[in-house]
Amino acid sequence: MKRTLAHICYNVMGLKAIISFASRFYLMRLSYIILFALMICHGVVFAQQKPPLLAFASDTQEPMWVEKLFLKADHNLEATQMIFKEVGARRPQAFFILGDVVSSGKKARAWKNIDLYMGQASKDSIPVYATLGNHDVMFNAKKGMKNFKTRFPTYEPTGFTVVVDSVAVVLLNSNFGAMSADDISKQNSWYKQKLKDLDADPAIKLILVGCHHSPYTNSKIVKPSVQVQQYFVEPFLASAKCALFLSGHSHNYEQFKVNGKDFVVIGGGGGLHQDVRPNNDVMNDVAADYKPIFHYLEIRRQGTKLDVLSRKLTPDFSAFADGLRFEVK
Repeated sequence: MKRTLAHICYNVMGLKAIISFASRFYLMRLSYIILFALMICHGVVFAQQKPPLLAFASDTQEPMWVEKLFLKADHNLEATQMIFKEVGARRPQAFFILGDVVSSGKKARAWKNIDLYMGQASKDSIPVYATLGNHDVMFNAKKGMKNFKTRFPTYEPTGFTVVVDSVAVVLLNSNFGAMSADDISKQNSWYKQKLKDLDADPAIKLILVGCHHSPYTNSKIVKPSVQVQQYFVEPFLASAKCALFLSGHSHNYEQFKVNGKDFVVIGGGGGLHQDVRPNNDVMNDVAADYKPIFHYLEIRRQGTKLDVLSRKLTPDFSAFADGLRFEVK
């Protein structure tokens, strides 16, 4: 009888323990379900982390008075400020400026606004890289270069490379008129060898090449750079991993296809807008219907492809919106 009562008590206690554990387990699951539901309601979900973002702009220079005699101003300083602010809010892994950072590189006062914008980028831990434009070395190349190097100490006037998320960004100097023959030759040799090395490097998935002067453009103000075509385009086309060529100088968004590869002009960083000529057989802009005045690029690597998005400032200056989007590989 005692053994029977002992067994009954033991079984009852065991049953209580099971019920207690089941209740706690149920409440735990219920609490997780409620928490997850609340997170969804408040827009918080566990999603796959986005690939690192690269941002690109060009021609952020303040308009010069002489330019305003021929071209129409349109809140250009405000547009540049908004681009830097927007890029900062998007938190890219790196921000690249493809020349004409300022109106006159030799003048200290021309850097006043850019110094403020770059100071904020530094506070936000966003590295900013740039390559020279014609305005950056205008009238006094030596002084302009000194001021430029103060802001961009890693810059090399005969080419340099930045690697982010297996994407190699090769930035070149297209200011050939301000370069010696030796420096031009040095850069050309470095560029060709660098592309070969990057093509052979298994850690590099894709290569992006950038310079200031556009090899292809329909701008009515500036001409296509024959020297960029001669020195930079041929090695780019020959490289297996080179996927995208970016430039500025033409204050427009333009896009050209050459041997299946994309050449994009992104000169919408704040300079005075330039009209373009109609398309023709020589210069066939495949984005002829997309002409935002102010814009910048966002690029993410998706495997062995680049997702390229042009972000445009709305005409009323109220916000940035997604514009043209395409993939390259």
